[in-house]
Amino acid sequence: MRAGQPVGWREWGGLALLALPTMLLGLDVTALYLAVPSLAVDLDPSATETLWIMDAYGFFIAGFLVTMGTLGDRIGRRRLLMIGAAAFAAASVFAAFAPGTLWLIVARALLGVAGATLMPSTLSLIGTMFTDARQRALAIGVWATMFAAGMAVGPVVGGVLVTTFWWGAVFLVAVPVALLVLAGAPLLLPEHRTRTGGLDVLSVGLSLAAMLPIIYAIKHAAAHGLDIQAVAAVLLGGGATVAFVRRQLRLGEPLLDMTLFTNLGFSAALSVLLIGLAGFGGVMFLVTQYLQLVTGLSPTATGLWMGPPALAMLIGAIGAPLLADRVPPGAIMAGTLALSLAGYGLLASAGTDSRPAVVAGFALVYLGLGVIAALGTDIVMGAAPPDRSGSAAALSETVQEFGIAAGVALLGSLTTAIYRRDIEIPAGLSASVAEAYGNSLSGASSVADRIPADALDHARSVFTGGLNTAALVAGIAIAFASSACFVMLRHIRPPGEADRAAEPIASTPGSNR
Repeated sequence: MRAGQPVGWREWGGLALLALPTMLLGLDVTALYLAVPSLAVDLDPSATETLWIMDAYGFFIAGFLVTMGTLGDRIGRRRLLMIGAAAFAAASVFAAFAPGTLWLIVARALLGVAGATLMPSTLSLIGTMFTDARQRALAIGVWATMFAAGMAVGPVVGGVLVTTFWWGAVFLVAVPVALLVLAGAPLLLPEHRTRTGGLDVLSVGLSLAAMLPIIYAIKHAAAHGLDIQAVAAVLLGGGATVAFVRRQLRLGEPLLDMTLFTNLGFSAALSVLLIGLAGFGGVMFLVTQYLQLVTGLSPTATGLWMGPPALAMLIGAIGAPLLADRVPPGAIMAGTLALSLAGYGLLASAGTDSRPAVVAGFALVYLGLGVIAALGTDIVMGAAPPDRSGSAAALSETVQEFGIAAGVALLGSLTTAIYRRDIEIPAGLSASVAEAYGNSLSGASSVADRIPADALDHARSVFTGGLNTAALVAGIAIAFASSACFVMLRHIRPPGEADRAAEPIASTPGSNR
């Protein structure tokens, strides 16, 4: 880990400013979950369109993060942050007043592109301002905490806004935050660029050609099964990925420094973040539906029930960097993920009347997320040289955003497939009612007044069975991630231990910190 000097009030003030867009991005993740039922009434999206409304934001962030992270290294990280803040506010207004489903999907995609400028900028600026190992770990913990805080208040804010105004009000929260960032950035944030020259346009195109077809394949296979279109998309994305990697290895100034992956801690931490965020994203999407559509809570009440579990992430994100000063971070991550398996177990065994158990299980999932977000990100940033911190930040954010979006797509589609397989449609329904009832639980709820009294209870039970299976699948993946932490991150030493060892001994061979 790189050594550095302690910082002063300006850097801590800059961290407070960076917390604003970070918290906004966290809020944007969870607040929209509460708006989906209300949004569905106004725009009447299909099940696939609903998933695209949720996923377009995260997928476009994942597609553009590498490009934007490297762009920040070239044009200046503060400048890119300010451009992104203005663009995010404009796209948020567009989303709030979208006249139809297609326009909302487009607006969410634009928000993803704008968000891709914000996320690596905040994290790489933290790496620039905090060069002391312990202070940087604490600052990244604060960064993760503020993201968690946004996620924690998102359900409450989203529920209140949807109930008081309309679903579009959820997006307008971004406007005052963007204005504060634009006003404060020149005063509190340093401008920092580490690379010169323009972006390699072919590399940008190849990065998108690698990411987007694979995204399409996931979406298409979820809706229609693994057919020739899905296979062709995977082959196209795989071919573009190979071409992208080969080009980066040849370029003197690559879009993405592939040598970063030769660091075992860097690669392992990214893998754990990807798996952990996929499990969390998918489960959160299903739990919010469970609370509203199965147990019958209003959006505001759902937000209140979702708030306390999210506080567990705050505990993990704050406590983990402090504990990691003396305990190996890999052991903390592995142990917390193992503890979160109990949460996935509660979700896998829940019934239609298990609201307290579902909330308690989700709190344990949140706890694991807070720990890996703080420590995993610090490992990634600590492994990168200063002139590649933008690329490292972009990769960290890419796997996290892609993990959430892929989790929503995969676990959401798995639950939908189970629902459609197991649902028994009552006789005598009209074609349109039968289609809505057999398509999804939200569809069944929308025609509740035109189906038999016990049919909605059956639909809720079938959906809960899908949630059980999805939680079980996610739990298996998390168990693998926990084992990976024990095996692949055990060589990373606590900063405090490394500092104490460095006093009598000049260096310790094999240390990665």
